[in-house]
Amino acid sequence: MIDLRISLDFLALLKSNNDREWFKANKSLYDDAKGAFEQLIAVMIPVVREIDPDVDVLDPRECMFRIFRDTRFSSNKEPYKTNFGAVIAKGGRKSPNAGYYIHMESGSSMIGGGIYMPDSRYLKAIRNTIFENVDEYRSIIDSDEFRKYFSGMFGEKLKNAPKGFPKDFPDIDLLKNKHYAVTHKVDDGFWLSDTLVEDVAEMFSALYGLNRFLNTAIGNADKG
Repeated sequence: MIDLRISLDFLALLKSNNDREWFKANKSLYDDAKGAFEQLIAVMIPVVREIDPDVDVLDPRECMFRIFRDTRFSSNKEPYKTNFGAVIAKGGRKSPNAGYYIHMESGSSMIGGGIYMPDSRYLKAIRNTIFENVDEYRSIIDSDEFRKYFSGMFGEKLKNAPKGFPKDFPDIDLLKNKHYAVTHKVDDGFWLSDTLVEDVAEMFSALYGLNRFLNTAIGNADKG
């Protein structure tokens, strides 16, 4: 059993002490907290590969995001993220593929997946694939298994029909998303449960159909 309490405790402290001096003084605590989260990802990778055979990563470092923020173009100058995050996907965290997301943050944790901020070529491909296979797409996002954990897509939507699609398409609302990602919020106690791995696996199993659909669209775009 992985003890993730140290990870939660560190992230809670970081929220109140988000500066370089504090972080430097508590580097050993950070290393232990990051190490525990990395152990979780190491456990989850083979679980995800069992659910989704297209996932090819083996090393948690291919999946985990850095805690250091790029503040150059942001009004928020806090140097560190206040979460540990990882996406388990074909090609790792830098690939355009839909994946399985784990986000640990004191008071704001979530499990999710899909594709966040696809570039314009992939976004168009996703919309085209939904437009041409809307019944299949609806059967995925309206299924009881999916709805148990996930509702609508995360993030902003267009106000009008995207360019190139008929405004009178009955399911035009499905094409207005800017992201095709979903999230399920969990509380801090979730990470300390004896059934953590099984619970995350159940959510990721519910997500598999959406990811498979999205990755078909990405694959078609790459084929040209």
